[in-house]
Amino acid sequence: MEHRAVAADELASWVVDAAERAQQLVNDLTDEQLVGPLLPEVNPLIWEIGHIAWFQELFVLRRACGYEPILPHTDAIYDSGAIPHDTRWYLALPPREDTVSYMRTVAERVAHEVTAGTANDVVRHFARYTVHHHDTHTEAFTYTRQTLGLPAPALPGLTDSGATFGSDGTPEGKDVSFEGGRFPLGAYRADPFVYDNEKWAHPVDVGPFAMASTPVTQGEFAEFVDDGGYTTLHLWSDGGAWLAATGARHPVYWRRGPDGGWQRRHFDTWVALEPDLPVSHISWWEADAYCRWAGRRLPTEAEWEFAATAGRRDKPTYPWGSRLPEPEHAATDWRSLGPVPVTACAAGDSPDGCRQLIGNVWEWTASDFSGYPNFERDAYGDNSEQFFGHRKVLRGGGWPTRGRYIRATLRNYFTPDRRDVLAGFRTCPVTTP
Repeated sequence: MEHRAVAADELASWVVDAAERAQQLVNDLTDEQLVGPLLPEVNPLIWEIGHIAWFQELFVLRRACGYEPILPHTDAIYDSGAIPHDTRWYLALPPREDTVSYMRTVAERVAHEVTAGTANDVVRHFARYTVHHHDTHTEAFTYTRQTLGLPAPALPGLTDSGATFGSDGTPEGKDVSFEGGRFPLGAYRADPFVYDNEKWAHPVDVGPFAMASTPVTQGEFAEFVDDGGYTTLHLWSDGGAWLAATGARHPVYWRRGPDGGWQRRHFDTWVALEPDLPVSHISWWEADAYCRWAGRRLPTEAEWEFAATAGRRDKPTYPWGSRLPEPEHAATDWRSLGPVPVTACAAGDSPDGCRQLIGNVWEWTASDFSGYPNFERDAYGDNSEQFFGHRKVLRGGGWPTRGRYIRATLRNYFTPDRRDVLAGFRTCPVTTP
């Protein structure tokens, strides 16, 4: 089985890096912008920074190592399970400098504990757990900046990195056929790190299917919009209520330009719509309606994982193996500072020829988010179980997703109305190949 172990020194560097990335993503913002307006899909960034530090301190330093809290009263202000969303704007929070200092202090102490001679598997497990908790929140920082129309973050070493995302000109949307078969969906106990909703691999029967080699592009989605897709009600099925409530007539960050063509808002900048980029910030309802218009369907998550792992029992971490994503494999880790063309990242193709199953945009699937038959709750009980039956599964990661976080078995999950998420999709033909 192709899985890459993480040494203590590397894990310690991840701990420090995760805190540094969180700080980099807010360095240029004013104190007012760190609070921002009260909206249901975002958190005040100043609170969120403190929350990720508190979470790391709680699970690693306090519970796994037995230390006393670094600051008093943090449980009363940073516990997301106890503090209602709307209340977070009205808390008496530490000032910016103290909040960032708290985050860095926690990270430095956790990095020390990870490499200490007395560190055990519990300490290292929760250190990695909290690194990935940072990773999910720093990706959410990116969504917040987009939602609020703030400038793109300036990230040291990335803006001028010169990273290239190779392409061999593979045609967009070519269908790849799979024979299917009995397949172990989910993660194995031998995997270095997994979440509870990936536990555990269990046999499922995947019938023969085909799936597009690339995600749906902005150009393809514009054809749907221009053909009256948002006003053709029979395409929307159960999404009609969402459509009526939002009044949506096009993707959330699109508008008509002076020449009548479509424009897309990238953070605070409007650009002419790039037809070869994947469509993003699409709700599940919009993806489903597009599929009906195109005479296609969304893949199930079992089909998606089958394609990403070539249906192998000895699943690789990524379609290309165990090596962390480089630019030629996938658009991840903010390297591209935005989506890349769907023909890019040829080196990351699956063995069967599907491109960008990892990175660029998260991909909606047809599947409801629920527990696997042998589900085992994590120590952090709020991670998954409370959302079973209320969300849809996404797979694959986006351009701000950390490569160390994403993998072929990882499941993301949001309610079908969410459009702030960096979500796109790919399609399958309705008929069996």
